[in-house]
Amino acid sequence: MPIITLTSDFGEADYLAGAVKGMLLQSFPDCQLVDISHRLEPFNDHKAAHVVCNSVFHYPRNSYHLILSNLFHETSDHLLMVKHHHQYLLLADNGLITMILNAAPEEIVALPLDPSKKNGLFYFMEVFSNAIGMIEKGRTLQEVGIPLASYKGKKPLKSVVTEEYLDGQILYIDAFENVIINITRQEFDANRKSRPFKIIFKRHHSIEKISNSYSDVPPGETLALFNAANYLEIAINKGNAAGLFGLQGYSENNKAQYGQSRLSYQLVRVQFE
Repeated sequence: MPIITLTSDFGEADYLAGAVKGMLLQSFPDCQLVDISHRLEPFNDHKAAHVVCNSVFHYPRNSYHLILSNLFHETSDHLLMVKHHHQYLLLADNGLITMILNAAPEEIVALPLDPSKKNGLFYFMEVFSNAIGMIEKGRTLQEVGIPLASYKGKKPLKSVVTEEYLDGQILYIDAFENVIINITRQEFDANRKSRPFKIIFKRHHSIEKISNSYSDVPPGETLALFNAANYLEIAINKGNAAGLFGLQGYSENNKAQYGQSRLSYQLVRVQFE
């Protein structure tokens, strides 16, 4: 019984997520369908990669992960199927795969598209379902698709590292309006070198210690911790940090609309002393 997860930018008010599930159940009546999220922000690959990379590798080996985000970024003659760390990922060749993995895929093939058919979500689902079906019947990834010499890639957001500070960007704001920064615990510890520090996230607002949990501070107080994915997080115990401080996550739309000056407000600096 295959496990198939779904991650998309469809939203939850439309019919698309339900239709996709129906198509998968027709092909795999006994499969276990899992929704990771259907609320990805359209055209925001950084947030999509954050959600996918911190969820799919917790699944049992040989699970299938359909990443239905930014599917029509540009016209293509193929889709992608990837095997990495014993997981199968199926998605468009839109650059998202390198952001999810932050590495070269262990195995990757192209799933050719028939030029006589109109490219659209339901046709893409047929291609993905056929590929999953072939793997379930014992075919190898190389037998399912065409090995790729090259594929589109985008770089994930990286913090700026100097001897005196780390500059990170607001990567994601969760449902509690906690603010996730693209600085990992490993990166923080390696550059801190046991020095005192300040996390400066807004003019006149800084944090000088790392908490272990939200309850380490009284309700309404601001804190910083490393979350379950080991990313730096700014939060308010029983409050909404993003709303209170006017913080926003990284967005390509913001970049296009406002330019670099707008993005400067998304930076969070860890200053070492």
